[in-house]
Amino acid sequence: MRIDVGSLPELQESGYLTTKAGNRPVCVFWHEGRAFGIDDRCPHLGFPLHRGTLEAGLVTCHWHHARFDLCSGATLDPFADDASAYPVEIEGDRVVIVAEERPFDAAAAFGRLDDGLEQGLTLVVAKAVLALLGGGVPAGEVVAAGARFGCRYRGPGWGPGLSVLTATANLLDRLDPAERALALVHGLVFVSRDTAGLPPRFPLSPLPPPAVPGRAPTPAGPGTPAAPAGPGGSPGLGEARLGEWYRRFVETRSADAAERALVTAAASLDTTGLARVAEAAATDHVFLDEGHVLDFTNKAFELVGLLGADSATWVVPTLAHGTTRATRHEEEGPWRHPRDLAAICAATEERLPGLLEGAGWSGGEAPAAAAAAFELAGGPGKLASEIGGDDPEAIAAAIEAAICEGASLEQLSRSVALASALRVARFHTQGDHADWDVVHHGFTTSNALHQLAARSPSPLLVRGVLHSAMKVYLDRFLNLPAARLPTTRNGSLGDLGACMDSEGRVDEAGSIVYGYLRSGGQRAEVVAALGSALLAEDAGFHWFQMVEAAARQAEAWPEGSEEAAWVLVAAARFLAAHTPTRRELPQVVRIAARLGRGDPLYHDDGEPEDAGDPGAPLG
Repeated sequence: MRIDVGSLPELQESGYLTTKAGNRPVCVFWHEGRAFGIDDRCPHLGFPLHRGTLEAGLVTCHWHHARFDLCSGATLDPFADDASAYPVEIEGDRVVIVAEERPFDAAAAFGRLDDGLEQGLTLVVAKAVLALLGGGVPAGEVVAAGARFGCRYRGPGWGPGLSVLTATANLLDRLDPAERALALVHGLVFVSRDTAGLPPRFPLSPLPPPAVPGRAPTPAGPGTPAAPAGPGGSPGLGEARLGEWYRRFVETRSADAAERALVTAAASLDTTGLARVAEAAATDHVFLDEGHVLDFTNKAFELVGLLGADSATWVVPTLAHGTTRATRHEEEGPWRHPRDLAAICAATEERLPGLLEGAGWSGGEAPAAAAAAFELAGGPGKLASEIGGDDPEAIAAAIEAAICEGASLEQLSRSVALASALRVARFHTQGDHADWDVVHHGFTTSNALHQLAARSPSPLLVRGVLHSAMKVYLDRFLNLPAARLPTTRNGSLGDLGACMDSEGRVDEAGSIVYGYLRSGGQRAEVVAALGSALLAEDAGFHWFQMVEAAARQAEAWPEGSEEAAWVLVAAARFLAAHTPTRRELPQVVRIAARLGRGDPLYHDDGEPEDAGDPGAPLG
């Protein structure tokens, strides 16, 4: 496309002429005896470049002082994107630019995404995400790019950033499609912040094949034959031996040895066997690191599920260092005094093999018929109520009794997740605000346990049920006094946003959600509304954990059930207790979307326009 910009004398006299190529404003500068065509909008935040300064072959934007090469449009300042340059031709006394359609360049967009992640540039990340999605790149590929960055550039291994990225990826299909770009930006920005200032990882390689030919294979774990080695994996090392090594090295806090055992397992075992290896180490001690170890373990395998089994070799080994460093809570007073909860767990664990055998468990599964009967009798809800009791020995006995009655691992873990959700749903607003995080940890960890139980069941995960149940017991004082569960029979989700716009409307948010569900509303609509409220804020790590765990746990109970309603009430109350925030990140994404659409951000007089409708689609 050829566009007549104006006359050459006009250009030489004024120093610049402006026009448009489609919806893109273009400026032709006269500088050092030549004409240069370049976007007239600074790609950083849209300031008109013709209001900038020309000097030494550069145009400098006056707003944030980004500098651009007039010949190529490239920036000298990485926080700003490159501008587009246009060939300029002089035909007689007319100035003509040649504006060709530029095809979408996915490689360049992914490169800018990496730049934004590396340098902590939220706007660059937002622009890259919008460009990639707008160019037809699947959201899963954007998640994969963030995951590779997070696994490579965080020396200590798995952290909150990768967990939030995985949680947002899990929520994508539950959100309004117009908010999916914003969700991805949230997750990617967490990865960027979580890697900032840390050294990169230098991953270890798996053990090589044995030096002695014909070494007899080591027996694998129950029901799992020794797997052939993957790329670089060691033949003959099955699940049992690698699991033994990994747990031993975690126990002795030998981080590098633990990582090498785990990376060998990742190269040698299938994903289910690898998960059992990691699960065992994550439950060898009670509630490791406030439950973060179990939650991170679950999230790593959820990420592998999203990216494909091949990613296990570079995702799962990031767990090793965090697991070996984790706080062991049986070494701390609350788990030992005045009631020795760790000892109660240990005594119950000694009886577990006999209990599981007597209940007919095979591997990590109870008999299907017995589990169905337990469900039909309302066993999971009854067990959740017992787990919420005041006697830790009675709680452990209730879990044992449930196993004898036919409860499956899924049902046991779902019950403890409901009990821990009720701690959040009944947290009183007069309590210490920091204690919201205490009850939150119990819920999100039990959700992780439930997800692991469904994905890779193992008898050892029953220990995690015991640990989470004792955590529910420990948190009982946070429900003294207990907030009343809502009883209203009607509510409109349209009123939920107002609860997030001012402080202190915690109980109101819970009542709206409960009333909406009790009047026939669908849990999927509540999850979408909670997701929208979450994304509208500068949300914290625990917020993403809470909303995603609530979505999972609500879906684990029948539509219309009280249990599903209580779980979603807990999430609504948690969010309302922490809002509103400054809401900077959503504003950045709105700006990026407007720039991408070619919307003007400035009036002709240079004054900024209104930022636009906060609820407008983001891409």
